[in-house]
Amino acid sequence: MGPPLATPFFLLILSICSSTFSYADLTTFVYKGCANQKFQDPSGISSQNLKSLYANLISQSSTTNFYNTTTGNDQLTTSITGLYQCRGDLSNSDCNTCVKKIPETIEKVCGGDTIAARVQLDGCYMRYEVVGFPPASATELLYKQCASNRASGSGFDDRLESALEQIEKGIGNGKGYYAAEYQSVSVLGQCEGDLGNADCVNCVKTAAENGKSACGSSLSGRIYLQQCYIGYTYYPNGVPGSGTGGGGGGGGIDTGVMETGGGGGRHNTQKLVAIVIGGLAGLFLGIAFLLVLKSAFKKKKDKYSHHHGGY
Repeated sequence: MGPPLATPFFLLILSICSSTFSYADLTTFVYKGCANQKFQDPSGISSQNLKSLYANLISQSSTTNFYNTTTGNDQLTTSITGLYQCRGDLSNSDCNTCVKKIPETIEKVCGGDTIAARVQLDGCYMRYEVVGFPPASATELLYKQCASNRASGSGFDDRLESALEQIEKGIGNGKGYYAAEYQSVSVLGQCEGDLGNADCVNCVKTAAENGKSACGSSLSGRIYLQQCYIGYTYYPNGVPGSGTGGGGGGGGIDTGVMETGGGGGRHNTQKLVAIVIGGLAGLFLGIAFLLVLKSAFKKKKDKYSHHHGGY
């Protein structure tokens, strides 16, 4: 009787662990960009070069969050240049998981023979083009996302302005990635890995200007340019888990900056989750143990009563 009673609790614990440790899906599709032209060489060299490019990029994604390379013999129309970039706080493992998803996504949304394509997932992006394809400006607007929910009350514009300025200041540290919480606004920005520091700052500044004009009073927004992107979310009651939020009527305003770049925020969350899971696991194991004891005691009692009932 013991094992059957305990099994459901172990299954429940495993279910809680697997569901709680999962975070936002890094491979969620965001947007695409597909050239109208197709490969022109009947020999199929371009297609083979594209497959080699994919394999190279996927392989590199397990060791670095940015990589740029060219496959082929530098001939126009057949050689292909491409790159990927993962979000700055991702581990190598998460980066690889994200990048591996993109080739099949490009196949679905653009086809397998377009001369240039770009796909952005939540945690990474990849782009490629045949050598000689006209390059886009670093600050060309590719895609924007603005939340339908709007901020109410005064002060939002000034708060957002200050938060976006923090991206411009923070990203200028030379790392090309910045994430922080400022006055109840969670912000992040990232530049393409080979973009120079001055160009990176200029790019995110342009993205911020696009965000303010395109999204207005939206509670959140994402702006993707050719070589950088920014994102922000305003939390009226304070950024969850930051320690600066509150249930008070002051809107959870934080007057300082708390940087969360490098994955520290997620690691702290996972640590807290691990503590909670440990407590829940102990609780369920204790309940399971007590039920096993109760069952064994009942079985013994029934046997004893049956034995004495014959007298």
